Amino acid sequence: MTKDPTTIVPRLHFEPAEFEARIAKTRAAMERAGVDAIVVSDPSNMAWLTGYDGWSFYVHQCVVLGLAFDPFWFGREQDAQGAYRTVFMGADNVIGYADHYVQSEVRHPMEVLAADLATRGLSAGTVGVEMDNYWFSARAFATLQKGLPDATFTDTTGLVNWQRAVKSPQELAYMRTAARIVERMHKRIAEVIEPGMRKCDLVADIYDAALRYDPEIGAGGDYPAIVPLLPSGSDAAAPHLTWDDRPMKSGEATFFEIAGVYNRYHCPLSRTVSLGAPSEALKRTEEAVLEGMEKGLAAARAGNLCEDVANAFFAVLRKYGIEKNNRTGYPIGISYPPDWGERTMSLRPGDKTVLEPNMTFHFMTGIWAGDYGLEITESIVIGEGGPECLANVERALVVK
Repeated sequence: MTKDPTTIVPRLHFEPAEFEARIAKTRAAMERAGVDAIVVSDPSNMAWLTGYDGWSFYVHQCVVLGLAFDPFWFGREQDAQGAYRTVFMGADNVIGYADHYVQSEVRHPMEVLAADLATRGLSAGTVGVEMDNYWFSARAFATLQKGLPDATFTDTTGLVNWQRAVKSPQELAYMRTAARIVERMHKRIAEVIEPGMRKCDLVADIYDAALRYDPEIGAGGDYPAIVPLLPSGSDAAAPHLTWDDRPMKSGEATFFEIAGVYNRYHCPLSRTVSLGAPSEALKRTEEAVLEGMEKGLAAARAGNLCEDVANAFFAVLRKYGIEKNNRTGYPIGISYPPDWGERTMSLRPGDKTVLEPNMTFHFMTGIWAGDYGLEITESIVIGEGGPECLANVERALVVK
């Protein structure tokens, strides 16, 4: 017997007042953008606006927010059960579409959504959609246009993302818990890694440390938006390789780009382990990165610009003759696969976004050279007098 959805009490990670504040902030941005409603398909934005949490982003789903109507969740009918249990709105604001729309060649879920939007007075309205993200397809857009031929569609990619930039006290609390988890993960790596250990077995230990409930922390971990990245030796010149079942080797260095996660809030942190004496190139790179990080962290304070952090770091690299032709950081917070970045500002030369208190970044200082890689990073909270480093893991190359 199906449970009456109106009797289900959702499990919320934030008070309803915080969701209401987020919606008010987003509506103000919508008014500035000149849109009547936004269709939000980024699962991180969906969760931030409403609390929705489920592994259902492989089918079409969204949250719709209007200037003149409350937000509603729209998705696969069977996933409505998850929405009843995770969103702050009532059951009347959860809309499920029939399963025959899923991966159909003759019909599309956006037909249902277009009809619903028409009933809400948007037949000739201005509707914002997230054109450049991972979850909103070309066919979804074409179907919405066909269903609302007199509406005006505009690209609101990033509109909600930017509202997430400054974290609330509760968000920061979750990120600090995630930091305790990533500390445990790096501790486990240092304890168990050794030559001959199969890399897949090492990853199993990383996941165990990431997920198992820890009474000292008072929390168990959540799944990360990016799987562990841990290439070794010359493969570490490639920043986004995962793992295989080959044994770890003496004389090779491996970087570990991993994150602790709690209630979907991430704290990424990278460290590099050398099994045996590191090469001179690796030691010199470590020296440059650590010196550059000190300069960059000193610039990571409210009132400065994103580029100030990057310029301070890159100036030290140039002194050492090291080239890094990619950004050196990005904002973090709530996230779902395939990325734990917020896809807004970047710590790179030319980004003149003003840093504000309680913005959070992964200070990604990784160096990927021709035959090696080194990652020693920090996740930080911007403050008035300087940053808070969320995790407490020795900032150094680990030699074992």
